[in-house]
Amino acid sequence: MKRFPALERAGIQKFFCGPESFTPDVRYHLGEAPELKNCFVAAGLNSIGLQSAGGVGKVTAEWIRDGRPPVDLWEVDVRRNMPFQRNRRYLQSRVGESLGLLYATHYPYRQYETARGVRKAAIHDRLRAAGACHGEAYGWERPNWYAPKGVEPVYDYSYGKQNWFDHSAAEHRAVREDVALFDQSSFAKFRFEGRDTVAVLNRICANNIDVASGRVVYTQWLNERGGIEADLTVTRLAEHAFMIVSAAETEVRDFYWLKRHIPDDAHCVLTNVTSGMGVISIMGPKARDLLQSLTPDDMSHKGFPFATSREIELGYGYVRASRITFVGELGWELYIPTEFMQDTYDRIVEAGAEWGLAHAGYHALNSLRTEKAYRHWSHDITDEDSPLEAGLDFVVKWDKPGGFVGREALLEQREQGLSRHLVQLRLKDPEPLIYHNEPIWRDGTLVGHITSGAYGHTLGGAVGLGYVSAIPGDAPEAVLEGTYDVEVACEKITAEVSLRPLYDPENARIRS
Repeated sequence: MKRFPALERAGIQKFFCGPESFTPDVRYHLGEAPELKNCFVAAGLNSIGLQSAGGVGKVTAEWIRDGRPPVDLWEVDVRRNMPFQRNRRYLQSRVGESLGLLYATHYPYRQYETARGVRKAAIHDRLRAAGACHGEAYGWERPNWYAPKGVEPVYDYSYGKQNWFDHSAAEHRAVREDVALFDQSSFAKFRFEGRDTVAVLNRICANNIDVASGRVVYTQWLNERGGIEADLTVTRLAEHAFMIVSAAETEVRDFYWLKRHIPDDAHCVLTNVTSGMGVISIMGPKARDLLQSLTPDDMSHKGFPFATSREIELGYGYVRASRITFVGELGWELYIPTEFMQDTYDRIVEAGAEWGLAHAGYHALNSLRTEKAYRHWSHDITDEDSPLEAGLDFVVKWDKPGGFVGREALLEQREQGLSRHLVQLRLKDPEPLIYHNEPIWRDGTLVGHITSGAYGHTLGGAVGLGYVSAIPGDAPEAVLEGTYDVEVACEKITAEVSLRPLYDPENARIRS
C-alpha cells in the first residue's frame, strides 16, 4: 500500500480462480528471451507460482541486474525450448501427458509417448527396420537402443537393469571391438561466414580456432566468470567460413550466445543449418576399413589425421568426413546433405556386412563416453564450472592474440588454486547402477556428488563423473588419497577414483 496508495481504498471486488498453465516438461520458463535482448521471462510456473514466487523473483531480479543467472538454472532456462514447442497442437498433446506424469514414478530413461515424430532423421524408417527403439529428445526421434530380431523395441521401465541393458551392452562392445553406426543427425549445426569470423570466434572460444582449413577444434565458450557456457567443435571450412557443431539440447542457447557476441560492426553471417545435414557416425577399430572400401579418398592415419575434416566421395555424392569421436575409438562423423542421407546409409550398411557393422544407440553412446570420461554439458560442465575444475585446461590457449572471454577469471582461479576437481569413479561391485546425484564419500566425509553415470561394459562396473572438494594450492593428485565410496540407494559402494580416463588414458585408440 505504500508503493500503491490506491490499494488502501480499492477493496476486494472479486475473488476468482484463473486457468492454470503448464509447460511441456513441467518446468518454469525463466531468463532472457533468446530472440529479444533485455526481454526477460518469468512464466510457466505450473500451478506452483505462489510457492515459487520468492525464489523466482529473486533469481529473475538478479539475472536482470547482473546480466546472467545467479546459479546454474539451465533446467528452467527459457532457452532450452525449441521453436516448434510454441505450436498449439504440440502443446495440447504433450502438456496433458507431462502433467499427468508429475506424480508418477520417475523411472530412469522414461520416454514421452505423445507429440512424437516431430523431428526425424532422413533415415528414420531404415533405423526402425533395423530394430531401433527411438527415444525423444528436443523433438528429435533418436535411436536409444536396437532390439534384435524377435524382440519388441519397447521399454520395460525399472530402477535396475532395464530390458535393453544387454542389447545396449552388445552395441557398446561392437564399438570397442569392431565397428558400429550411430545416427547423430540431431547435432546442432551452424555455419559462420565473413571476413571478421576469425577475430570474433577467437574472442569467444577458449581454444585457438585460427588453424588451417580442414582442422577440427574442440573448445568451450566461457562467460566472464570463467564458467562454461558451451562445449562444442569448430571446423574451419575455408579462410572465412566455419562450421560449429554442438549438442541438440543447446541448439537455441548456443546459436543466440554466438549471435549476441558478434559486434554490430563485424562482417559476419551466422546461419542455423541443422536441418540441411544429417550425421552418420562410423566408430570402432574397423571404421577405417569400412570407409576405405567405400571411397577412393585416403583414409589412412597419415592421409587423414585425427581432428581433420574434409569432403570425400561416397556413393554418388560427397560428404564431409570429420575424424573426431565422442566414444573414445577410431572413427569419423559424416555430415551428409539431407537428400543424400538414404543412399549413403544404404551403401554403408551394404558394405558394412563384411566388417560386422552393428547399429548403436544413444544408451551405448552414453556408456562409451562415460568410460572415456568425456564431459557432457549440462551434467558434468555448466556455466558454474570452469575448464580448470573440469580438467579441460588442455584446450585453453592462454596466450593467443586478443585473449578470450573469461581469461582473467581463469587466471585468477589458477593463481588462487582450485577448491574442487572433476574425477572419474568406477564402482568395484559390478552389480549396482548409478545415474546422477549419488553422494560421493571420501574416508567417511561427503565430498561431492555424481554428475553423470552409466554402466561401463568394458570396465566391468558402473562408472560416473563428479566433482570432489580439494584444498586450494594442493596438487590435483591429492584428491586421489583416501578411500572413496559412492552412495547408491543408501548403501555405500567402494569405488576406484581417477583424474585421468580409466579407459585408454593415452588416447592410443582414437589416434590409431
